[in-house]
Amino acid sequence: MHASLTTHVDTAGMSQPSSIPKVPLEVDPLLRSAVRAAGLRYVSDDQPGIVRKRRGKGFGYLDAKGLRITDEEVLTRIRALAIPPAYVDVWICTNPNGHLQATGRDARARKQYRYHERWREMRDHGKFDRVLAFGDVLPKLRRRVRSDLAQHGLPEEKVLALIVRLLDETLIRIGNDRYARDNKSFGLTTLRSRHVQLHRGRLRFDFRGKSGQQRELELDDKRLAKIIHTLQQLPGQRLFQYLDEQGKRQPVDSEMVNDYLRHTTGGEFTAKDFRTWGGTVQAAGVLARTPLPEKGGDRAMRSALAAAIKEVAATLGNTPAVCRASYIHPLIIEGWQDGSLQHVIPPTAGQHARQLETLTLRYLRRRLKAGGRRSG
Repeated sequence: MHASLTTHVDTAGMSQPSSIPKVPLEVDPLLRSAVRAAGLRYVSDDQPGIVRKRRGKGFGYLDAKGLRITDEEVLTRIRALAIPPAYVDVWICTNPNGHLQATGRDARARKQYRYHERWREMRDHGKFDRVLAFGDVLPKLRRRVRSDLAQHGLPEEKVLALIVRLLDETLIRIGNDRYARDNKSFGLTTLRSRHVQLHRGRLRFDFRGKSGQQRELELDDKRLAKIIHTLQQLPGQRLFQYLDEQGKRQPVDSEMVNDYLRHTTGGEFTAKDFRTWGGTVQAAGVLARTPLPEKGGDRAMRSALAAAIKEVAATLGNTPAVCRASYIHPLIIEGWQDGSLQHVIPPTAGQHARQLETLTLRYLRRRLKAGGRRSG
């Protein structure tokens, strides 16, 4: 059995309570239902589990009663999880069908999770299912953003709308305070005023992003440039701050942005959905203008696909491997390979952003309606 590794990082930093109403989250019933649908059992590391103990140059494993585990089948499953030796506070699920197979803490005390392969596959499939739902609510969200950007002054809703608009236009990661503090890497909500230069209505972003990657991009929007210029006049290094009813400066964080998205759309969408949507749409445009190789067989096909994904990855600031696995709907790639994508999306569609979005959404709906089969 293979497992996937996920890093959950708690957001640090305190801010004033947001005035954006929070949408109640009932995660557990939905999560349990989804786990059952995958043929697995919902588990938590609060439950008794297997403990890892150092033994010489390796490790020994103790069951919930503190007895040494010698069953080779159990040990084989544990080894397959490939839990790094440096992890501490390791907990391993006693049930091979638990949706969560192991947890531990890395050198920075960040909690790491190992999930069952079936749960990972189902979760990834659900992630891409969200692309269509997100595309459906985007017009409503954009109308709200336009309305909030028209407000006077720098109220919370206006600054949050500005960030959402930038998410939509640039696909920059949302960011969190801990990464900014510990790694000196930034996302939208943690940008400093020095990270954005303005020139005749044009915004130029230049900052150190995740994994130390230097991000440089430009956006031509006089309206947004004017608001950002006003924000840069406020005291303090942080770019995104709002003024409360008493005129006091308050910071903005990623959770406030996600609350704004949930409240506006009425769905459980987050800033990351912009990147999945944007990656999928851009991939559709790039592949639509990438001819299928007439010669060279599978090797030529792989080479052309790799070049297209590399172009999308550059926009997102990811490696091509991560871009393909996490940000491009698999049906877009399959559609290019079987030629059905090109029947719906013309090579020039990428020149018109909204048209490309509409055509991408239309193609995905047709393909899914056909059960994922070729749809012309």
